[in-house]
Amino acid sequence: SGPLGFFFFSSRRRHTRFKCDWSSDVCKTIIGKGIDEIAGTCAAHGEAGVQYQDSGREALGLPADEKWYVSPDTYDYFKSHKAELVAKYDEWQETFKAWKAANADKAAMLEKPAPSAEELMAKMGGFEVGSGVATRNAGAEVLQPIAQEMPFYLSGSADLHGSNKNYMKGVGDFSKNNYAGRNFYYGIREHGMGAILNGMAFYGLHTVSGSTFLVFSGYMMGSVRVAALSGLPVSYIWTHDSIGVGEDGPTHQPVEVVAGLRAMPNLDVMRPGDAEETAAAYASSVTRPDGPTALILSRQNLAVIDTCSAEEKRAGTLKGGYVAKKEEGELEGILIGVGSELELAINAAKELGKGWRVVSMPCVEAFERQSAEYIESVLPKAMKAKTTAAEAGYTAAWYKYADKVLGVDSFGLSAPGDEVFEAKGLTVPAMVALAK
Repeated sequence: SGPLGFFFFSSRRRHTRFKCDWSSDVCKTIIGKGIDEIAGTCAAHGEAGVQYQDSGREALGLPADEKWYVSPDTYDYFKSHKAELVAKYDEWQETFKAWKAANADKAAMLEKPAPSAEELMAKMGGFEVGSGVATRNAGAEVLQPIAQEMPFYLSGSADLHGSNKNYMKGVGDFSKNNYAGRNFYYGIREHGMGAILNGMAFYGLHTVSGSTFLVFSGYMMGSVRVAALSGLPVSYIWTHDSIGVGEDGPTHQPVEVVAGLRAMPNLDVMRPGDAEETAAAYASSVTRPDGPTALILSRQNLAVIDTCSAEEKRAGTLKGGYVAKKEEGELEGILIGVGSELELAINAAKELGKGWRVVSMPCVEAFERQSAEYIESVLPKAMKAKTTAAEAGYTAAWYKYADKVLGVDSFGLSAPGDEVFEAKGLTVPAMVALAK
């Protein structure tokens, strides 16, 4: 269908190299059939036909006195169809019972409860404080124990495994010759990948994820919205998260995308600020039962922060937001740092003085699900006028939590990432000046 379908059709007619056999059935329908006043017109899409419902029912041969008429044949069909389905279900149950008896090890694997986020994190190694680790690379490391602990976890990429870093080792690649493989190669088909993930999530056996560059997430947004509407536990691994992408330029620097994702109901958007937060973000994404999660990961290295312990960072990430650097003495102001801007906020707080708190907020949605008491303990309402937020993206939504926001409200630049940050004003001096 569409231009591509026309290309193939045209090529076939011209006897070019495309060789395939197909047949097509053309079904001609009439929208609004039975209501002559609007039949075959766009008016049939809306409420224009309501005023003609009685005459329309008469034209279709339906009883005038039954507004919700269902024919006896329809009732009979569904009654018999239900009986057929019940019989098939009972037969399947017997087959499944026999399979379990013959495959006790596989049955035990199937019935084993899924691990909790805390259990998964206990299997993940730690990261050296002060070292620089891109969160996509941290994701590659913490993904491996998830793959081992969750045998029904599947992942895949839209032709970007090498960049997204979400290849699971030792579990094979799915193909027509290996249905047991758990790494999927979707090709450059983000939309198709999103739809397939939804289908597998609806089926329910597997926990699924798929990856591409964040800037390409728009190609699969219809499927993401369906997942959010349907409460499907799908994970999206979207890397190259900001102007930190650098030389690929503004076409690949998604300055507006994260803010748009956060506007979608029931989608957890997790943008971790270091490797330890990434571990918790992954654990959260594969254990969330009632909706999808977007993991927003960096291309560039981010420092593993040293202002709180790994345990505090992981536990705080599961809550969506936490105090990453506590003030010493009386609280004078708060800096919110998100993703790669967490380190920026911590360095700015060190210059501002001991009375400044730094809050990391990798997931706004999870933070807002916490108790009012917890939220107040992290971000006191009385301190909003003295709160400054920083994120390398669209700024508007952050004014909910801060009176001052440092961000990027214009497209990026084609230059090394650190130079783009400098040009866009995401620097320690700029944050210090804004907070003051």
